[in-house]
This record gives sequence, structure tokens and C-alpha cells, in this order.
Amino acid sequence: MANDIAEKPTALEEGVWTTGPDGELVPDYDSSFPEINEGEVVHGTVVRVDKDEVLVDIGYKSEGVIPVAELTIRRAVNPADEVALGEEIDALVLTKEDADGRLILSKKRARFELAWKAIEAAAESGDPVNGRVIEVDKGGLILDLGVRGFLPASLVDIRRVQDLDEFMGKELRCKVIELNRSRNNVVLSRRAVLEDERKEMRQAILDRLNPGDVIEGQISNIVDFGAFVDLDGMDGLIHISELSWSHVNHPSEVLDIGQTVKVKVLDIDRDRQRISLGLKQTQSDPWQQVLDHYGEDDVVEGRVAKVVTFGAFVEILPGVEGLVHISELAAHHVENPREVVQQGQAVNVRVLEIDGERRRLSLSLKRVEEGEQPVPRADGAESVHTMPDLRLTEEAFPSGAAVAEVADETVEEIGGGGELGAGAEVEQEIGEPDSPTSESVEQPAAEAEAEAEEIAPDEAEVVAAPAEPEATFEPEADSAEPGPDAPEPDEPELAAHAPEPDEADPAENDSDEPQPAA
Repeated sequence: MANDIAEKPTALEEGVWTTGPDGELVPDYDSSFPEINEGEVVHGTVVRVDKDEVLVDIGYKSEGVIPVAELTIRRAVNPADEVALGEEIDALVLTKEDADGRLILSKKRARFELAWKAIEAAAESGDPVNGRVIEVDKGGLILDLGVRGFLPASLVDIRRVQDLDEFMGKELRCKVIELNRSRNNVVLSRRAVLEDERKEMRQAILDRLNPGDVIEGQISNIVDFGAFVDLDGMDGLIHISELSWSHVNHPSEVLDIGQTVKVKVLDIDRDRQRISLGLKQTQSDPWQQVLDHYGEDDVVEGRVAKVVTFGAFVEILPGVEGLVHISELAAHHVENPREVVQQGQAVNVRVLEIDGERRRLSLSLKRVEEGEQPVPRADGAESVHTMPDLRLTEEAFPSGAAVAEVADETVEEIGGGGELGAGAEVEQEIGEPDSPTSESVEQPAAEAEAEAEEIAPDEAEVVAAPAEPEATFEPEADSAEPGPDAPEPDEPELAAHAPEPDEADPAENDSDEPQPAA
């Protein structure tokens, strides 16, 4: 008995014994467990993985339960894909005891709290964060950072990405550009990281390149005014005027996105980090072929590209057109060039003048003698007389008064008139007999032929870069009504071959051209 009393503790040992309801000493089991509070992050070991929950031993009197919805920010997941048996994890205490007396934990919220602190620090310092793409949304990508981060499609790459699905499951490095804790909103930008990485590359490219260098690049984007070329670190621009020696309506006619091209460096603005490139400079200049192989008085072959009221444009090489003035179409007086030539017709013409500096070519059809053979083509291509014309001709786009009005207005603006002055042909076609210029149209054929012979050949100049007219002739409704024999409307592109105002001297044309008889 005395021994039993001696074995009982004489004093309460903290954390071991406590006084029970009846005053007896009982073991203090609760004090042996760690103290936890709701909202606290605890560390534990996974001891069981079920299809709808995970049990975690955190050293508490009962195992903690993590419902499947509290495992991750991903949706509809298999718990076995998120945790493994024996894995050590952190979890946040949601409820110490639920209705069933269970300890409810959340793995995703513990990760959220830890991740949010890291994200806040990264946003403040400007350092990038890493996240794996877990969803593809129509507006961008969802990244798992411990919190759900949104990466807009426009900020995924330096250029717009066509297919976002290719990033699914990939780990991306992004910068935090917007943060809102109250809304749990995190907006990211991968483009900012890529641009930072390419700054040094761009500077290296600018230091390496010099005007005149010929380099390779890939077409990254096509716009109305040109095309952008990726030079392995930065983009250079090919302006539409530098794409081809011939006229280009839109860059997509010449280039495709992704195409690899050789370009020449035209200019470098190191302060603004801009590079101007040229594509046509890497190609043979057809005008140089003209200067090297053709001379004045040579007979060359070509094809009628356009017929306008003041003459016809003949393409003698791809990208090189010369003008046969109406006075050089035939030995007799010509009122309408379509009486002599048609669009797409293969012809032989004589070279009257070559102006390499201004890139102008004056031609004559009437000065070619019958049976006279043209000189060999400068490009060595097959003769146009044996090749079919694959382009659309006036049979596909009938010509007539509509575009002739536009062309005559342009001729009037630049001072071209001659015997049939600007507007005379229009008035003739739309039927205004009271026009003061109608007298010149009605003069005798012999007088017209004589005056046509006297017209100076230097009027037949080609315009290298024709411009569209700023205004068109609008005839009155009653006079514009075509009769049964009236010509069909002209194609819309016809006015594009009218000379530009700065490429024709009104005084020169007026002085060389005889005035109609009063």
C-alpha cells in the first residue's frame, strides 16, 4: 500500500498528467498534441488516397481530411494525380472539427497563401514567375502559380499566336503586370519577359548590321504599307515601294508570312531601333537590262499592257513599260488608240528615247517598218509573239467612255492635250457637239494626218510610277446615256496608267503640240 502511494506523482507534471472530473490524476493526452488553429498552415504526411479525399497525418489526435475540391486549383482532377502515398505536404486548417468531428484541411489554400506572398514579392521587384499552363481559354491561358494566373493571348508571345493549344501543359516564365488580392486576380505577360531577353539581341543586331548588307530573314507580318522581317531578334520593315521593281498593289501579292527572304539593309536608325530593308535591291533591276541591251532606234517586242486616251503602254520587259503616244500609233490621224491596238496585243515598237535617270521610255509603233525584226529580248525569254497572253484583256474588261473620262481628266491636270486636248475625247464619246473643242475633232482627215506627222516624238514619254487621278469627269445624266453603238465601260485600273503630275511638264507638252485650227 505504501509502495502504491509512493509510485503516484507527488506533483503534476505539465503535459503528462492532469486532474480528472473526480479529482483523480489522469494522463494529459491533449497537451501531447500540437496546438493548431483555423487558418494555420500545417505540415503532414499523406497516409491514404481515396477517390474523393486524402488523409494526412499532421501529428494531431486525428488525421486531417483534404476533400478533392481542396487539393488543387485545377478542375475535375484525380487525387492520385495530385499527391502520392507518403508524400509530405503543407495544408491549411479550414475546420478543427466539423459536424462529424473531423479535421478539415486544404492543400490548395495553403499553396495559395505561400504562392501569393511570392507573387507579391515578384510584382514589386519585377522578377518573373514560373507557372504551368493548365487551361486554354478563348481569351488566353490559365497558369498554375499556386493561384490561377491569367495570361492574355496578346501577351503570350511577341507576335500574335494563332493556336494557343500548343502551350497546354508547358511551363512558362512570365511577369506579373496586375495584382488584386481582394479579387484573387493575377494578370501575367510572357511577352514582357521575351522582350527583355531580346533587348540584348536587338542591340547586337544593330551593332552588327550596316547599310548595304544583304541578310536573310523570315516574313513575320504583312500590312498594307509593307512587310516585317524577323532578323533573329528584331523586326525590319520592307516598305511596299521596296518590294519589287514593278508596281505592287498589296504586299501579299509578293510575300507570304513565314517565307524566308534575302533583303538588303537600306537604313538603320539606331536611336529608334528601326531597320529599313529592301527586297527589290536583291533582284535584277529590269531597267538595268534595258540600259545594257537596248538603245535608241532599236526595234523591240512587247505586249500592250494598257490602252488610254492619250496612247498605249507597252511592257517590253517584266516591270518595264514604255508609252506609245497617240501620235506614234499610226501614220494617219488616230482619234481613239483602240482603233489601232488592244490590251494584251503583242507588238513590235521602236525605241525613241531611253531616260534611265527618270526611268522613262518613249516608243513608237508607226515607225516600225513592215517585216522589220526586233532585237533579241534582254531577259532571254520566249518571244511574246509565240506566248499566249494569260492576263485578262479588254475582252474580259471591255473598254469605253467611263475610264476614258478618268484618263482625260488626268491628262488635263498634267497639261497633256495635243490635237485632241484633255477632255476632247470625252466630249466626243459622250456626245456634246457644242463643246468648243469639237471643231478640232471635225477637221478634214488630210489636215489631221499632216498635223499628226508634225507632232514631236518627245511627247511619248513613259511614266514609271503612275498615280490615280484626284477627280473624275462626271457627265450629265442625259449626255452620259450610251447609245446602242457606244463603247462598253472601261476597266477601273485604266486610270492607274495616267501620268503623275510631277512627271509631265505642261509647258513642254503645250509648246511641242500644235494647236487645233480655229
